[in-house]
Amino acid sequence: MPLRLYNSLTRSKEDLGPLAPPRVGLYTCGPTVYNYQHVGNYRTYVFEDLLVRTLKLLGYAPYRVMNVTDVGHLTSQGDEGEDKMEVGAAREGKTAWEVAAFYTDAFLADSKALNLLPPEVLCRATDHIPEQIELVRRLEAKGLTYRTSDGVYFDTAKLPDYGKLMPREHLEGLRSGARVEANPEKKHATDFALWKFAPPDAKRQMEWDSPWGRGFPGWHAECSAMAMKFLGETFDVHCGGVDHIPVHHTNEIAQSEGATGKPFARVWLHGEFLLMNSAKMAKSAGGFVKLSDLADKGFSPLDYRYHCFTAHYRKQLDFTWESLESSKTARRRLCEAARAAAAEPPKPNCAEFSARFREALADDLNAPAALAVVWDALKSDLPGGAKRAFLEEAESVLALDLFAPAPDDAVPAEVAELLAVRDAARKNKDFAESDRLRKAVEDLGWTVKDGKDGAKAVKK
Repeated sequence: MPLRLYNSLTRSKEDLGPLAPPRVGLYTCGPTVYNYQHVGNYRTYVFEDLLVRTLKLLGYAPYRVMNVTDVGHLTSQGDEGEDKMEVGAAREGKTAWEVAAFYTDAFLADSKALNLLPPEVLCRATDHIPEQIELVRRLEAKGLTYRTSDGVYFDTAKLPDYGKLMPREHLEGLRSGARVEANPEKKHATDFALWKFAPPDAKRQMEWDSPWGRGFPGWHAECSAMAMKFLGETFDVHCGGVDHIPVHHTNEIAQSEGATGKPFARVWLHGEFLLMNSAKMAKSAGGFVKLSDLADKGFSPLDYRYHCFTAHYRKQLDFTWESLESSKTARRRLCEAARAAAAEPPKPNCAEFSARFREALADDLNAPAALAVVWDALKSDLPGGAKRAFLEEAESVLALDLFAPAPDDAVPAEVAELLAVRDAARKNKDFAESDRLRKAVEDLGWTVKDGKDGAKAVKK
């Protein structure tokens, strides 16, 4: 079954045609490790994991490379400001290297908690400085660069199709400087740094010698250099968030294709924002939600993973504690159904539901439609063993720990429903019915604890 994906470059859905099938060369932009990742970041990583798992389900062999940005990502999109790693080091009173190691480990731990498959290659920018320098040398040799007092820049006017990843109106906005801070030495507003010189009055911890002087690479250089090292000058798929389209990914294409004269990534996939209070979740806004914050409020990381599947990856998704509670309840019921099916003798999978599940995913990773197939299968009159076989297939992609043993303190659906009915009775001041439902819960082995946010059940 072919996988159809929406290619941001062509602005259309198209069948995936790998260069060397069944292998799919895949590059996914990874974390900048100056702070914790927030759940908005993890929405992108969940969508990329869904892609990898779907590729495997459909018979492809994905080979994924993910970078770790531990140098060069400045606080401004326009090549001004401080390096985020240096900012993190000053904030925490550590070295930039210590900060990078700590938050890389935190990212890997969070990824494991979300059941994200590890990439085949996890590469750090600081381990590939020679490759980035060589990329800049190739561009310089082709006359695509110029020097200013603060670095070596790519001259975007010399690339006729610069900005082809963006809608025309967005590109015009960039060219007018609407989203890029002014730098009087830049020839054009869209020109970007390939190599930054170390400021003479600053004490940077991360800098290297180069043909142009001591300094550090621009943020975009790492992805091009490492993607081409591990996947070749042209590869199949490049992924990231929609916020990477106007600057980072546009500049990756420019410098890569400027250096090689060949197409860089053939397909570009971009995940939409996670919204909180109608705004994109961002570290700069303060108060961003970390994965550990979910646990503090009684949620599993996999409740959030389920929540990500309730919207298509190209649609914005709202994050509220109420919506996450709904996803938690849905996932719990799904797990209960899976555990019940697992107790049945195994039977062949149902071809109808398996085909519908695969078709949903093959249509541009339509996770909400795939989830709907799962619920349809559970509501059907399929024998338990057949449901079990289908759920095992679905679990290989959804990765929600459907068959994991129930935790001792997990509230069964029957108890949760009794509590919901009891809450309604209390609101209607039907205290006799409320008392009857309390006793029904207690007869099931649970104690009712009333609070300002409603009743909770605690195992006796």
